[in-house]
Amino acid sequence: CIAMLPETPKEIRDAQDLGISFFAGEAEDGRLDEVLLDAFNDSLKPLYNYMDDLPALEGQPPPTLPKKIVQRTLGAISSLDLGRGCPYQCSFCTIINVQGRKSRIRNADDLELAVRENYAQGIKRFFITDDNFARNQRWEELCDRMIKMKVDEGMDIGFTIQVDTLCHKIPSFIEKATKGGARRIFIGLENINPDNLIGAKKRQNKITEYREMLQKWRAHGALTFAGYILGFPGDTKESILRDIEIIKRELPVDILEFFYLTPLPGSEDHKVLWQKGTWMDPDLNKYDLTHRVSHHPKMSDREWEEAYRAAWNAYYTPEHIRTIMRRVAATKFGMLNSITSTLLWFNTMIPLENVHPLEGGMFRLKFRRDRRSGLPIESPFVFYLRLLTELAVKGRAYWSVYRRFNAIRREVAAAPDRWSYSDVAIAPLRENELESLDLFHGTRGGEDALARRRRDDAIRATGHVSDMPEPAAAN
Repeated sequence: CIAMLPETPKEIRDAQDLGISFFAGEAEDGRLDEVLLDAFNDSLKPLYNYMDDLPALEGQPPPTLPKKIVQRTLGAISSLDLGRGCPYQCSFCTIINVQGRKSRIRNADDLELAVRENYAQGIKRFFITDDNFARNQRWEELCDRMIKMKVDEGMDIGFTIQVDTLCHKIPSFIEKATKGGARRIFIGLENINPDNLIGAKKRQNKITEYREMLQKWRAHGALTFAGYILGFPGDTKESILRDIEIIKRELPVDILEFFYLTPLPGSEDHKVLWQKGTWMDPDLNKYDLTHRVSHHPKMSDREWEEAYRAAWNAYYTPEHIRTIMRRVAATKFGMLNSITSTLLWFNTMIPLENVHPLEGGMFRLKFRRDRRSGLPIESPFVFYLRLLTELAVKGRAYWSVYRRFNAIRREVAAAPDRWSYSDVAIAPLRENELESLDLFHGTRGGEDALARRRRDDAIRATGHVSDMPEPAAAN
């Protein structure tokens, strides 16, 4: 809000009136010293604003969490950032307005220091939080250092990274990233409707590149996680479910994560609605991408919420879970156990815990005295009886799902055609597939995206603009 809005929102002013101080910006270069000294002297300012003075990252010490904290996350994964900022202009994104559009990056020595400090305490898996690691100007230097530690020194390290849908166009990027230990790849797929992507200024996403990009990651042994946004202005419940079926059939993505289109404070979408005075939910706790916080131009509030639930149910069907396992099992990289546990996780969080999988684990830790301000502390009898009952019911449900998934895994591993299995999504790209796939003919804007692709191919082939007509909406 401080980065984007012309005046301070009422919520922040109300908090300041209660004596709460705000720090806007990034804390490197010793900027927390001032805050801590002011706090010690009981002289905190209402606002510490460093938004116009973002620090360089090279040589700055990365934060290192103690092992006892990291072990409470699934897979004992720690995190680090190797760069901040993003050059793109997606209207729903806050990164470009909070971290800036100019990239600020760490060097390979910074990466190695962070990895070795964690490795020394037994932490070997890392989530690189860069919004788009593929656009880090030093990606090759960083990947080479990963390769040195993993391959040359034999360190058992692994990385999850976030990339864009054109990363496969960077020579050697996928090869070096996976060789250095990148095995889980998060991709902002966002949507398969070009009209939606253009409306959100996500022009760098080209649906005509999705299949090639996903297949290349698969060929190098990586699991792909794709974010998918529900609730663009042209969406309906029917169009959402239609598009999910196209994805299941034609795109070799492993895990699909669904999110509401949310006007996050700090995004252009939020600024536009705020300036228009459009209703947005006043409860800021709900701005987590998994709650509806605005109204949709076509769907009622109920229809939008039903579409969100229906999307999870439509993708994670028993039939498609088996298909995902078969696709992974057909590769030589031994990721079947990993995808099985991940599918179990993503299949249970919404129905059992009512939270997004990224916000939940197999059992939710609850403590009797952890209550929101103003709510009474429950009696031990009431609290623990309900907690034990809940754990028993959920434990039985988890066990049931686990047994079902494990049976599918064993069946897939023993299938006589395991290594020869193929389907539309993972079959080698065909020269004429652009003419036959629903990805290009069954979505709004798909035909225009296809026309744009043909036009670009003709320019590359001949070196000049052809007589082909300009598509109505360029992708």
